[in-house]
Amino acid sequence: MNSKVRIGLLITLAVIVVAVVGGYWYVRPLLLTGTGYAAHNACALTHIAGRDDVDRDLPPNPLVPHLRTEVTDDGATASVRGLLAGQRAWFEPDAGCTLHSGERGSHGTLTAVPAGPGLPDGPTGPELDAALNRAFGDDLPADQRQALGTRAVIVVHDGRIVAERYADGFTADTPQLGWSMSKSVTNLLTGVLVEQGRVALDDDHLRPEWNDERAAITVDDLLRMTSGIEWDETYDLGTPITRMLYLEPDMAGYVAGLPGAHPPGEYQQYSSGSTNLLCSVLTQRADTSPADLPRAELFAPLGLGSAVWEADGVGTPVCSSYLWATPRDWAAIGQFALQDGVWQDERLLPEGWMADSTTAHEVPHTEDPGYASGWWVNQLPDESLKNPALPADAYWASGHDGQRLYVVPSADLVVLRLGFSPGVEGADLRTDELLAEVVDTIG
Repeated sequence: MNSKVRIGLLITLAVIVVAVVGGYWYVRPLLLTGTGYAAHNACALTHIAGRDDVDRDLPPNPLVPHLRTEVTDDGATASVRGLLAGQRAWFEPDAGCTLHSGERGSHGTLTAVPAGPGLPDGPTGPELDAALNRAFGDDLPADQRQALGTRAVIVVHDGRIVAERYADGFTADTPQLGWSMSKSVTNLLTGVLVEQGRVALDDDHLRPEWNDERAAITVDDLLRMTSGIEWDETYDLGTPITRMLYLEPDMAGYVAGLPGAHPPGEYQQYSSGSTNLLCSVLTQRADTSPADLPRAELFAPLGLGSAVWEADGVGTPVCSSYLWATPRDWAAIGQFALQDGVWQDERLLPEGWMADSTTAHEVPHTEDPGYASGWWVNQLPDESLKNPALPADAYWASGHDGQRLYVVPSADLVVLRLGFSPGVEGADLRTDELLAEVVDTIG
């Protein structure tokens, strides 16, 4: 082989190598989103939920067959075929799992939260069996029942648990992830600090680097998703929501750096980024370490011994998405809201907090009719109903993959549904149907 041919082959090989390396670095952020999800999922399911079937909660995605995860005593790792785009989630007792590329850190001393007495059991009977059976898809073929993925249902009436059921492999003691139901609990946490005088809904100038129209963003804007900050909540590889959750150690800092797309208060757009921004504000106003804020101010007073609110790489609770609790503790959160923030004869929220929080305000433009202050509501600003089959005063927390926590003050009712339902939406989830049937049965 002469020297010219050799040089030509070397050049060709170099071009191929550069193209492959360049292509990898181009798609690397997308791959890191997938491996970040897998590492966090494996870590949390193992160390918080105590489960050993971590692949069961990976959503359908072409990347999934190529993921390699390894659970360790201090967390979990994930990569593409064990070689590329590696991510690590570190586990800390009471703080859960945090994606972090560096050495394992610490979220500081965390408040011990002993389990409280919980909600008492009430009189039970067969009256609600049909509603729970349909919520679990007992009438469906096996494949559709599996896709529906219901894992827990609890009905609380007059402050007592009157019905509950769990899927195989799940019990009353299995912590489950609420996803965006966490946003509704953030509303409660905000109310606690408002009652203490540490925060006000009209507080503005929330970030020192905001010297433009974003300085007018208020705490209420962040709760009601009217901050106007540019956002895309689409759960897909490379979108702001997945970048925030799986690539950014300081989630609030990332969101705060995004530009304003609309004047504050004029455009309502669902945004997990707004909720995480809010929690960074709350942590600055509290006397505790950031990761300890929900434990000290909410979990301990309510006796939510199972609750774990995971934090990001700088210690701020991921208030948009990462609250874990057992079904009975989730139901207790709903009962706390139903009681307008009074728990064991102690008022923790301002009087009337829930009435205001579950009133949807008129805004010039909304992408999300029925979103109020961290809660979804049935009655819209024009007094029409989002779902006429449900009571007008019904409101609920709603999370990814079919999580629902309904509260109906007029019926003194809380209904919880937890599950894993990727690809199942709307009426096919049977969550509104569950609530309507329970209301009709209880009367």
